[in-house]
Amino acid sequence: MKKRLIKILLLSLALGSNLQAQTFNNLFRTKDRPENMEAVDFIKFTAGFYLAANNFDYKMVLDRTYGTDGNKNLVESKPTYSFGAGLIGKMRLNEFLDLRIEPGLHFVQRELTFNTFDKVNNEMYPSGYPLSDGSVVPPITPTDVDKTRTVKSTYVDVPILLEIHGDRWYNSRPYAAAGINYLMNLQSNERSEGDNSVNTFRTTTHNFGWSAEIGIQFYFSRFKLTPAVRGTFFTNNELVQDKSTTPPYWTPAISTMQSRAFMLVLKFE
Repeated sequence: MKKRLIKILLLSLALGSNLQAQTFNNLFRTKDRPENMEAVDFIKFTAGFYLAANNFDYKMVLDRTYGTDGNKNLVESKPTYSFGAGLIGKMRLNEFLDLRIEPGLHFVQRELTFNTFDKVNNEMYPSGYPLSDGSVVPPITPTDVDKTRTVKSTYVDVPILLEIHGDRWYNSRPYAAAGINYLMNLQSNERSEGDNSVNTFRTTTHNFGWSAEIGIQFYFSRFKLTPAVRGTFFTNNELVQDKSTTPPYWTPAISTMQSRAFMLVLKFE
């Protein structure tokens, strides 16, 4: 009886060990697993599209004369959330490198608040702002409309990115990418005759920047899905100064102004 019981226990242990080994292999072993879209990594050119959720803000350096009062900043930028979409073109360079171009549109709205009026009116030019021809622009009693500028931008973004990636792990592959951007602002107002004296905030049309990105590529049976995080940083000053006849409530308070964006990107290829 005891021998029979021992044989049953040993048989149970053997079956249990075999089942555990099979379960482990099914979960973690990749050697015998089928890979989706095996040939796509060896195609020279591929295409797709992406959707993006964006957070755009301005990085500003304020003028010490008009833009600050002691340690207090008199101009504030409020970041906003927006969205974008675009196309993907990829060229395979070698086993670990790809070259990407991803033209897209980003729809952006930001808010600038100017708390410069008290300093300009009361401390600097209490009798009005003097012009070069000897005339004087009387002080403005500011309203909320005067203090706030809503800056709308539509960027045509053309990034060229160099992507480096490792080997696949089953049907996923991490990567990192970096590159340069050309960004055209279709709502810049750069050529507008009006300025902040008529509530028109002007920025540059043609801009340049750089981007860095990390993500994971997931291979499905019919397409590749890539969630990624990207940062884009403008390198040029986007600010267009007001006319010399406009009091220094607005753009003279800012020395440089550059956009920066953080994006959650979802790519389909």
